[in-house]
Amino acid sequence: MKELIYFDNAATTPIRPEVYEEIKPYIEEHFGNPSSIYSIARDSKKAIDKARQQVADALNAQPAEIYFTGCGSESDNWVLKGVSSALKNKGNHIITTCIEHHAILHTCEYLEKNGFEVTYLPVDEYGKISLDDLKAAIRPETILVSVMFANNEIGTVEPIKEIGAICHEKGIYFHTDAVQAFGHIKIDVQDMNIDFLSISGHKIGAPKGIGALYIRKGCKIDNLIHGGQQERGRRAGTENVIGIVALGKAAEMAMAEIDEVTAKLTYLRDKLINSLLSKIDYARLNGHPVDRLPGNVNISFEFIEGESMLLLLDNYGICASSGSACTSGSLDPSHVLLAIGLPHEKAHGSLRISLGYQNTEEQVDKLIEVLPPIVQRLRDMSPLYEEIKNKNK
Repeated sequence: MKELIYFDNAATTPIRPEVYEEIKPYIEEHFGNPSSIYSIARDSKKAIDKARQQVADALNAQPAEIYFTGCGSESDNWVLKGVSSALKNKGNHIITTCIEHHAILHTCEYLEKNGFEVTYLPVDEYGKISLDDLKAAIRPETILVSVMFANNEIGTVEPIKEIGAICHEKGIYFHTDAVQAFGHIKIDVQDMNIDFLSISGHKIGAPKGIGALYIRKGCKIDNLIHGGQQERGRRAGTENVIGIVALGKAAEMAMAEIDEVTAKLTYLRDKLINSLLSKIDYARLNGHPVDRLPGNVNISFEFIEGESMLLLLDNYGICASSGSACTSGSLDPSHVLLAIGLPHEKAHGSLRISLGYQNTEEQVDKLIEVLPPIVQRLRDMSPLYEEIKNKNK
């Protein structure tokens, strides 16, 4: 049986064995409702408090500033809708970017239908916004700026600290979707001038269905769910104890290992990029060459379709992606790749490799071995590639 080689960690990650062991007691023994007062309920409440501290420590925040949610998309929705509602009498203008996750973009579209105005900042060829563009977009009625920490497709890391400083100088709230960055890049919400920050557990070895939102003390935001006192009354509903415990443990582990894992993934990432670009012509790296997530590789190959590459890679037991997992069912090219200037035909031929702590150099070497013949096989069926070859003879 061929080995499964999983290179789609930006879509989701396997539950870490240590995280699984951490949550087992809360499945089997400590199953009490944290809102009750008997001992197994108090055990659940203590576990939630511990996890809240673990997530806060990972961000240099206070535990009272961490609110557990169902996922990163929920956290994004809460910020945009909650701040817009709380500050609607102050202003109706929001600034974001054209390469955000759809949890941000679709929520902004919803707000536009309800009287708010949204400015979508462009990005350069590497996926970075211009700080001058941000400054120029700010108006007296601007109430929120939302810029993702690192892009989920091309891995580019934005100048978060500088963006936050501009926002705070103008008295505007700053939110960052840090779903891809949390646990992979050191984040200090105080030093980076961040008011709201979204994270998701299943990107760092916790199960799906758990996320969190950092809300700086004193920031105005409407409650998300009414009906109980859970999460200090801001998000009612019985807590997902198992998911919360898992997120806390995963966050603690990620921060303990971050220097070692970052060095390893950066080495594997750069080896993969350099090898593929040297072995395959008509290929380009998407995203910033330096300011990018340590485990992200996104390369566009001309004259082929990304989906065809994925199917052939799957024959070797290799799992990868052609873009965001949230849009994998769409026939449209990536909005991120179009935003950095790729034409449709090149955007369709993209491959995203997202490495995780569990990946090895042997697995990377396997991809370097099998991908060039796959690309050549697909190109041999392309009339356009045949035409280009004949022209170059």
